[in-house]
Amino acid sequence: TDKNVSKDKLPIPSLLAVSGVFHYLLKRGLATKVSIIVETGEARDTHQMCCLIGYGASAIYPYLAYETIYELCQQKEIKVSYEEAVLNYKKALEAGILKILSKMGISTLISYHGGKIFETVCLNKDFVEKYFPGTPVTLEADGIKEVEESVRKRHELAYENENPQISAGGEMRFRTGEEWHAWSPYAIKALHKFIKTKDYKDYKEFSKISNEVRPAFIRDLLTYKKAKKPIPIDEVEPIEEILKRFVISAMSLGALSPEAHETLAETANKLGMKSNSGEGGEDPKRYWTIKNSAIKQVASGRFGVTPTYLASAKEIEIKIAQGAKPGEGGQLPGHKVNEYVAKLRHSQPGVTLISPPPHHDIYSIEDLAQLINDLKEANPQSKVCVKLVAETGVGTIAAGVAKGYADLIQISGGEGGTGASPYSSIKNAGNYLEIGLAETQKILMENNLRDKVIIKTDGAIRTGKDIVIAALLGAEQFGFGTAPMVALGCIMCRSCYTNKCPTGIATQDPKHRKKFKGKVEDTIAYFKAVAQEVREILADMGFKRLDEIIGRRDLLEIRTFDEFPGSKRVKLKKFLIEDYPPDKPLRFLIKKNDNPRRSELAKRLEEEIVPYIERGEKVYKEYIIRNIDRSIPTRLNYYIAIKYKDNGLPEDTINLTFIGTAGQSFGAFNHKGMSITLIGDANDYVGKGMNGGKIIIKPGDLKDTQNHVIMGNTCLYGATGGELYAAGKVGERFAIRNSGAIAVIEGAGLHCCEYMTGGIVVVLGKVGFNLGAGMTGGYAYVLNLDGDLENKVNYSYVTIRKLLTDKEFKELKNLIEKHYKYTESLWAKNILDN
Repeated sequence: TDKNVSKDKLPIPSLLAVSGVFHYLLKRGLATKVSIIVETGEARDTHQMCCLIGYGASAIYPYLAYETIYELCQQKEIKVSYEEAVLNYKKALEAGILKILSKMGISTLISYHGGKIFETVCLNKDFVEKYFPGTPVTLEADGIKEVEESVRKRHELAYENENPQISAGGEMRFRTGEEWHAWSPYAIKALHKFIKTKDYKDYKEFSKISNEVRPAFIRDLLTYKKAKKPIPIDEVEPIEEILKRFVISAMSLGALSPEAHETLAETANKLGMKSNSGEGGEDPKRYWTIKNSAIKQVASGRFGVTPTYLASAKEIEIKIAQGAKPGEGGQLPGHKVNEYVAKLRHSQPGVTLISPPPHHDIYSIEDLAQLINDLKEANPQSKVCVKLVAETGVGTIAAGVAKGYADLIQISGGEGGTGASPYSSIKNAGNYLEIGLAETQKILMENNLRDKVIIKTDGAIRTGKDIVIAALLGAEQFGFGTAPMVALGCIMCRSCYTNKCPTGIATQDPKHRKKFKGKVEDTIAYFKAVAQEVREILADMGFKRLDEIIGRRDLLEIRTFDEFPGSKRVKLKKFLIEDYPPDKPLRFLIKKNDNPRRSELAKRLEEEIVPYIERGEKVYKEYIIRNIDRSIPTRLNYYIAIKYKDNGLPEDTINLTFIGTAGQSFGAFNHKGMSITLIGDANDYVGKGMNGGKIIIKPGDLKDTQNHVIMGNTCLYGATGGELYAAGKVGERFAIRNSGAIAVIEGAGLHCCEYMTGGIVVVLGKVGFNLGAGMTGGYAYVLNLDGDLENKVNYSYVTIRKLLTDKEFKELKNLIEKHYKYTESLWAKNILDN
């Protein structure tokens, strides 16, 4: 407890006390014999509760939070009773704690208790090893002495004055004289002034405020070595070459207004940069135009991912996680999902859209390699990027990604923000881009993989100096998110999620969208100014090209701020090296990191079938398929998308029959006009991203098909259209995130129809538990064979009932008849005859 604090007694920070006691008990084998109960005035939010639980607390009594609620109730600031207010507070904490558990893949609190699933920032190694053993130390600075000093300062503020004043704090919003925010009103005002005048001197003032006023990020404590003899700026590569390395980071159409989203895309295309669509799809009218997003994102929700969407990309990004909220899927509030956004995402208007925390086709590095292969088959001209979060161990993951034949790896820092992130995530999740970047560069070099991939980074990048520091640490491309939005007029009022953005940037409300004043010329001016600043720094350093400084950590120096003594305690030597290894490549050197062992069947299909696609002629062909033949016949859908866009080909134009066992991702991204039949069975991910056409799977022996598995897990993941008929049972997570496909199967495993937003699924057999979890659209007809369907359903979003209308009977009968026609299933015939 810290309740006994007095003028003569200092409180020990509750987390330090809990962890110290817990680890003392652990060493003596006593931790399981007692529970630690914490009575504290410090803990008040979910992060603080999780810290206490994660380091050994079994129960927490946050007395000061309760007392504050009581006072607010007495003052009528809270309109409900004290008991109800406390209950609401507890519910909010519980929901937040469960969310954090889910991000770590943990189901029960007992599994999280004492697990220490944290990283430390700015605590020194000795202190951490003594009181928080087993916790990774990402950046060293303070120890027990400094912790005591901070406790004494707070104690003095409380007891040295007769009427102590509580400071406003400024953690959530900028307040003068309180906690510093990198995007301070001064920085925003300076950038807006530059956008208005387009005077480079005004940009330099913005840069000065961003880099010189006070440190906010690791890069603020680093600088570059100047050359003894700087070179003339005329000798440095032109702005146009530097701009090619700039990227506008992923922000979805839905989070942003169409006007803002299109302005950013047009800016990037005019400057030779790339903009990222985000995970919400894109209007097909923009494909192959000046408003096309060159980078198309594939996130866990697969919203808007169609064959044409992928074909229109110069780069496809697999979003594993986001720096501002690692472990969480994207979320778009229902009030931002209007008719237009819902159409692009193949969902229902007004319904909140949630991406699953993980990609359900990625449970291992091999699965990731498979998705990379799928996307390269879906667009052979595009490069594939994998977006990772800066954290301890990211280098090892990056090495696996490079071995999985990705072309780019993005290291996303936690410094940036997003209008779709909870405050607890923005403040307490993710790590500095410099930490992830330095580790990734080091591990890739040690494993002779650095020359195979481009490293991209983002995380509150704003100025030319930010670019240069990131380049010295190993980055070759640089993502901007918040800065271009500020250039478009964002005033950082933090109301992105409300749909009431006063500048028309982060809203779908027509009334607010009219207030959008951003122009392509504004963002062009900003990016050109940043590139010019990069040129000036390169000239100061004595280099002609940005390429020459990539990975050159020997050119970094430590910088301190005398007015902020804490900056001198941060140990940054791990970012510096005396000299760089001349025998190791520091950057990307090859054309494309493609798998040299492409399926022979895939090559043969491309050679034989593409001419028919080009002419729009019907074709019937038969092939033997083996389980090493993966992503078949995905490449053909690319040619359909390129020539015929979203219209595809007329039904049954391309008719392909395969005999044998199909490898993973059979029929992935199937397009209209493509009808494929498999006589045999298939592995995981059949029909993922399917947009049209037909997939028919049946065994050679049609006896008892309802009792045999014919497809693996996560089939029809993210499908937006088309039909699938399979004479047999399927694995787990069938039709997860289905947005429009029609499917008939004869049994399914766990989590069938999870996160589904559209389409129809018919299950002519038994299903596993958790049916319809997170399902917000579409419907499923399920044969209730054992009469226990009520126990299998997740009722969070769905209801169940018996068939009621003639329309439903006719629709179901029609689908089962089609299933029998295509698969010759005796089980289907038995049902029709019953």
